[in-house]
Amino acid sequence: MKFGMETGMNKIYLDADRLNSRESVETYMKECFELPDWYSGGLDSLSDCLSEVTADTEIMLTQNNLQQICGNAYAYKTLRVLGDAAENPHIRIRFAR
Repeated sequence: MKFGMETGMNKIYLDADRLNSRESVETYMKECFELPDWYSGGLDSLSDCLSEVTADTEIMLTQNNLQQICGNAYAYKTLRVLGDAAENPHIRIRFAR
């Protein structure tokens, strides 16, 4: 996770290489969001955890990462969960260069 020093907002630059399997997503999401111990690693559990995030967080996507994510079924499902999580007022998804 990278922190935006000017705003105090957490910035997560998604690494598409770490979204290609359930196991890699589980580890990566724990690192990015400091998820609770009850996080079981599935996408439903991830969704539940993200609904409780209280730190302002931006999830940054690049064009290259987006293309790579769309080419991998599990990565795409993960991106959809992250997109749904943006209903939480503390989570935003942005496109970066």
